[in-house]
Amino acid sequence: MKKLSKNKWKIPLYKVNNDVREIESISKVIKRGMDWAIGSEIEQFEQNLAKYIGTKYCVAFNSGTSAGHAALLSYNLGKNDEIIVPSFSFIATANWPLMVNSIPKFVDIENTTFGMDPNKIEESITKKTKAIIPVHYAGLPCKINEIKKIAKKHNLLLIEDAAESIGAHINKKKVGTFGDMGIFSFAGNKILTSGEGGAVVTNSKKQYEKLKLIRSHGRKTTGNYFSNVNAPTYLELGFNWRMSSITAALALSQLNKIEKLIQSRRKHVSQYHKNLKKLNGIKFHSEPKDFMHVYQLFNIQLPSKKIRNNLMEFLAKKGIMSKVFFEPIHSSYHFKKYRLKHKNLIVTKQVSDTILSLPMYPDLTKNEINKITDSIIQFMKKV
Repeated sequence: MKKLSKNKWKIPLYKVNNDVREIESISKVIKRGMDWAIGSEIEQFEQNLAKYIGTKYCVAFNSGTSAGHAALLSYNLGKNDEIIVPSFSFIATANWPLMVNSIPKFVDIENTTFGMDPNKIEESITKKTKAIIPVHYAGLPCKINEIKKIAKKHNLLLIEDAAESIGAHINKKKVGTFGDMGIFSFAGNKILTSGEGGAVVTNSKKQYEKLKLIRSHGRKTTGNYFSNVNAPTYLELGFNWRMSSITAALALSQLNKIEKLIQSRRKHVSQYHKNLKKLNGIKFHSEPKDFMHVYQLFNIQLPSKKIRNNLMEFLAKKGIMSKVFFEPIHSSYHFKKYRLKHKNLIVTKQVSDTILSLPMYPDLTKNEINKITDSIIQFMKKV
């Protein structure tokens, strides 16, 4: 495929919704001339996010990847522990076990939500299995209730990778509240974004305190470390994974309008569906009954990998960006080196070969959607 530089896309895959509130929030932090780290915005964001998700505690991090790494460290997961993950996800999901010297064990996904298939999990559980990390893919909850029952039956930790699905819910219960912990990402293309950033939510005070130590050098402090003359107490090995005050200010501003951002996305999806519903050969990633999809990604499935790839090329020539989310993790160069054993990942390959993400962001216009769908219709008529 012909490569186009970022500034050549007439319609990019995503844009960040921003207004005067974001500018004012970071200007306030900058102008005060101090507390750019460990400022009050961080704790405020943690409190507001915990309330929004529906958990007792929240710890903010400098990325979703750091958040997931810290989550596993907080449970002392380590060498030879097996952690069940899907291969259909961003690579961080399977890297987290490697980061703590554990073994990622890939399980296939199901065809409805594209989340981990509950019917395939138990056959992969051994005496070494310690945790399950299901992914809520693209903004849609996976079959988390069924997975939770399996985790409880086998006394396994359930850590939700909700990086792409903040605000999504099943019967009003938000993702991130079903398991022992929920992990969120605020990277540039996410529904709530601060450029980079992440968070872990939990109802366990013990894990909450542990996460705070891991985040900041294993240091137990009272108040702001940079404004405190007392010598700190270092209790264990930790890292510098703190979210900055400026990042937290951006995240707070985005969180304050998150429902508006989600509704904008859902409105755009309705327009996509309306324009493409009569087109043969295209399937939508739709929400099951009582599931709320927040559409961090808007995906369609094509009849074959060849048709999908040709459509990407066709759209690219028109300046319309599309992308595959995701290629299977287990087939990446990085993971092939580990020679990990796993069952057949048939649905993972099928979905990955045919999935295509189209432009989706709050400020996407009806005219832009029409241009995208007109192009798809034009292409499909030739197929």
